[in-house]
Amino acid sequence: MQKTIALVAHDHKKKDLIDWALTHKNRLEGHKLVATGTTGGLVADALQLPVHRYKSGPLGGDQQIGALISEGGLDALVFFWDPLNPAPHDPDVKALLRLCSVWNIPVACNRASADLMFGIESLENMQYKREVPIY
Repeated sequence: MQKTIALVAHDHKKKDLIDWALTHKNRLEGHKLVATGTTGGLVADALQLPVHRYKSGPLGGDQQIGALISEGGLDALVFFWDPLNPAPHDPDVKALLRLCSVWNIPVACNRASADLMFGIESLENMQYKREVPIY
C-alpha cells in the first residue's frame, strides 16, 4: 500500500538524509515522496525518483507539510533536523513536530530512528549498531 512520506533536512543534515535515503531506496520507491525545497531536489537527484517539492522550510515549506498532516495526507515524516544550529524558522519546525504528535504521525529525527522506522532492525532484537556522531 502506497504511503506519503515527507523527507526534510536542515542544511547541515542534508548529506546525512541523502545517505540514509540511498540506503533505503528500495523501501522508498514504492511510496509518494514529498519534501521541502532544496532537500527535495537533492533527494530526487540522488534517488532518481519523483519527489513533490514544497517551498524551502524557511519560506513556508514546513508549514505546507504541516497542512498536509492536518488534511490527513501524510503517513510518515523523516526530518533530520540540526539540534546544534538554531534556524530562523524554529517556530515552524516546532509547529510541524507538534502536528505530528497531535495526529500521531511517525517521525524519525535522525538516522537511528529512521532506520528503525523503516525496518533495518526491530526493537525486539535490538542488535542495531548506532552510529555515533563526531562533533
